[in-house]
Amino acid sequence: MIWLHGLGADGYDFEPVARQLLQPDALPNVRFILPHAPEMAVTRNNGYVMPAWYDIYGVIPVHEEDEAGIKASQRYIDTLIQTEVSRGIPHERIIVAGFSQGGAIALHTVLRYPHKLAAILALSTYLPLHSKLAAEVSVANQNTPIFMAHGIFDDVISLDMSKLSRDLLQSRQYFVNWHEYRMAHSVCAAEIADIQAFLKQVLSS
Repeated sequence: MIWLHGLGADGYDFEPVARQLLQPDALPNVRFILPHAPEMAVTRNNGYVMPAWYDIYGVIPVHEEDEAGIKASQRYIDTLIQTEVSRGIPHERIIVAGFSQGGAIALHTVLRYPHKLAAILALSTYLPLHSKLAAEVSVANQNTPIFMAHGIFDDVISLDMSKLSRDLLQSRQYFVNWHEYRMAHSVCAAEIADIQAFLKQVLSS
């Protein structure tokens, strides 16, 4: 499982969640990869340099997106997937997950990936570059299950914005396992339990 952190965090941010998901022997033979985003100046944060998968130009939802940055992160995640395949892991046993900005990259990357992957976890996030999806989508992952979760009190990426992404995916016949939680822009215990159940189902198939 390749798990992508949010803006301003790093790969260690979700290490505690990974440990919770693996206990007590709930997901045998699962290995987590927690990569770090590159450091870059983020326009929305007055040019402050921080770990980011792509630049953000204004408030969310944005009218202008950093397409070059999003695609650069997509290529990086593609290399991480290929590294695992080279180690002998089949494509269909690889899951890409992400929170917030990391979740946006997870969605963007897997929907365009040329080989079938196991699943997508998209937490507290949205679908970037959605207007380009129809032209760039890969049919290989048309039936890949998507776990989407969002906090009803999220004031960073609104629940309505995430629902718009969900509705777009469902309109294109993607299977979206949708969850809402009484939380802000974060992860909660109930969500972790639901993710664990989802992963058990995906990995047992």
